Amino acid sequence: MAKVKKQNLKKKAKGKAGATPAKGAASGASAGGLVTNKKFGQHLLRNPGIVDKILNAAELKPSDVAFEIGPGTGNLTVKLIESCKRVIACEIDPRMAAEVRKRCSGTGRTNLEVRECDVLKEKWPIFDVCVANLPYQISSPFTFKLLAHRPAFRCAVLMFQKEFAERLIAKVGESQYGRLAVNTSLFVKVSCVCKVGRMNFTPPPEVDSMVVKIVPRYPPIEVDFREWDGLMRICFGRKRKTLRSSFCMTYTLKTLEDNYTTWCALTGNRPEKKSMKEKVLEVLGSLKLAEQRAIKSFALN
Repeated sequence: MAKVKKQNLKKKAKGKAGATPAKGAASGASAGGLVTNKKFGQHLLRNPGIVDKILNAAELKPSDVAFEIGPGTGNLTVKLIESCKRVIACEIDPRMAAEVRKRCSGTGRTNLEVRECDVLKEKWPIFDVCVANLPYQISSPFTFKLLAHRPAFRCAVLMFQKEFAERLIAKVGESQYGRLAVNTSLFVKVSCVCKVGRMNFTPPPEVDSMVVKIVPRYPPIEVDFREWDGLMRICFGRKRKTLRSSFCMTYTLKTLEDNYTTWCALTGNRPEKKSMKEKVLEVLGSLKLAEQRAIKSFALN
């Protein structure tokens, strides 16, 4: 009887030790004792080996201005201030911002500026290198803002959710190939630095991650990114349909017609008598793209 009670007590103790946190509760703690905030998608990178891989991929120079997003408790930041002329870190959580300031002040270096801000709303500085362990929920808008940033930077080394990163580096013809990959490959070259398992973070996210390196194409392609992105939205809205089908949708033709009318009014050009559908089919036909599908087109080297 005593033996049975002892076993039950052990089971209860084990159950408590492995208890799952209540739903919605913050989980995980930083080296400074700060509890991470799920609202900001905080998962602190705790593997120094991954930190070194990020820094090696960035190929930092003593003259560099580094732009870091989401420094957390400063595992990357302390290495950046040792290698760069200046580091500008954007942190949306005031607690983390205070922690990284405190940690870096202990190094005696004064080349760190911490901005408490939303990086998607903040006006970005001029920088040479960008490094980030991004909250997964801002991956797409952040990437598009990075692509549109001028003047061009030398490189960016970014931590993304693995699924998003795979879409970013997808090649023409692959199932994950889409607007994201086309927009990215037009302006930059993207390569995989390393894959990162979820247990390298505190608290562990529900998915694995990947570090990618982004290098702008040189010389830069002279095209308005917002106009190009609008074109890609049409092409990849139904990426398995033919481009003829995508461009001849009623809503798309009306949008193109409205834009064309506005352009003629602004430039003083006289509108052509051809319908917009005729113009679209003429252009697609001349490029032999009418029967092509977006998922198999737009390959860039």
